Parts: sequence; C-alpha cells; structure tokens
Amino acid sequence: MHDLLLNPWFYAVAVPATILIGMSKGGLGGAMGQVGVPLMALVMPPVQAAAIMLPILIIMDVASLWSWRGYRDTKALKLMLPGGLLGVGIGWLTASVVTDDMVKLIVGAVAIIFFARYMLASAAKRAAAQPHNAAAATFWSTIAGFTSFVAHAGGPPYQVYALPLRQDPKIYNGTSVIFFAVINAVKVIPYFALGQFDAENLKAAAVLMPIAPLATFAGAWVVKRMRPEVFYPFMYVMILLMGLKLSYDGLVALF
Repeated sequence: MHDLLLNPWFYAVAVPATILIGMSKGGLGGAMGQVGVPLMALVMPPVQAAAIMLPILIIMDVASLWSWRGYRDTKALKLMLPGGLLGVGIGWLTASVVTDDMVKLIVGAVAIIFFARYMLASAAKRAAAQPHNAAAATFWSTIAGFTSFVAHAGGPPYQVYALPLRQDPKIYNGTSVIFFAVINAVKVIPYFALGQFDAENLKAAAVLMPIAPLATFAGAWVVKRMRPEVFYPFMYVMILLMGLKLSYDGLVALF
C-alpha cells in the first residue's frame, strides 16, 4: 500500500476515476461512473479498486443528498427500497457463487435491450409517463440491489423502472440518490463481513475523499440546469453506453 500511495500512476488513474464517478453520482448518468473502477484496475486488482471506492461512494452519497435535498418521489422509494435491500441480502448470500463478470454481462445486455425498446417506441409513447407498478418496482429494485452489491452496477436495473416514469429530472435524481445512498450504506456491513475492507484500502480511500464531494456538486450543478427534453434523451444515451461498457467488460473477462 505504501508503494501504491507513492506510485504516481495511482493518482493518474484514481483522481480522474473519482471525478468521473462523482459527476455521475451528481446526476450525469451511470455510464461515466462505470469507467471508474476499471480505470483504477489498471494499477491495482479490481477487487481492491471496488473496496477503495465504496467509502468514497458513501461520501458522494452525502454530497448528493445535500445537493438534491427536498426532491423525491416518496411512492417510488416505498415501492423500491424493500426490494433493493432484499437484493443486497441475496448478493451477500451468493457472493461466493456469482461472479461480478457474469453480473456485468447480464446487466449490460438488459441495458442495451431497454435502450433498443425505447428507440423502437413511437415518439408519443416515449413521452408518455408510465404509472407506478408495485410488482415491477419490486423486481427491478431487487435486481438493482443485487447487482449493486456484486458489481457496483445497480444503475441500469434502477433506470429500467424509473426512467419510464418520466419524473421531473430533479425528482428523478433526488429519488435515485436516496435509493442508492441507503443501498451503499447497508452494503458496508456485508463488505466488512466478507473482508473487503482493511486499513490499507481505507487509507487509499481517505486520500481520494476530498475530491469526491467537489465532483458530485459539479455533476448536480450541470443536471439542475437541464430541461426534461434534454435530460431524458441524455439519460437513455447514458444507459446505452453503460450497457455497452458492462457487456464488453463481462465478455472480455469470461471469454
């Protein structure tokens, strides 16, 4: 670890990775954030990179909660949080069986199919807001909690349910911030139990933490100035890019 903190390449990849993840957490879409851990994995094992990032994600969650305070869809949270917590529990129980590469490939495929369905729909259907659906909310939030635990890839399943609701962009971001802040906080317990944290990784996380809130506030500043007719096409492009990135990572690792 001392060698890692003295290695200039650590800062060359970890600082940009933290900025990208922070702007993503601020509301600029998960595709940017998906670059973070693979970028850090250029100079360290991927598992170590993910462990270093979790405390930073929690700091980003705090900054996001402040940035998007007062904006939430209470019904969406009531429907989705139980499933999200269930998904974390399933991820914990199956951690020794399911690999993150398998999860990335599956989530990536779901994201690409979701984008394709959006593009094939009529313009009127794209613009129409879908009502809440308890069964769909439970299913997709459970998948989001599971994939968030296993591979830090909870964004696409969450978006499969939330984007068709056509919430005001501020409500969308405020709700997603609360959902993932709860999920990340709960993940700390099983991560400790599975030995993902140690003093060395926490030291590396502490070095990067000052960047986290600044990047998150920057992302929120940009999104708050986006109109819905700009925000939603942007988010669908982001989910396509995220799907392609996750699918590529999963395919390369598995084959």
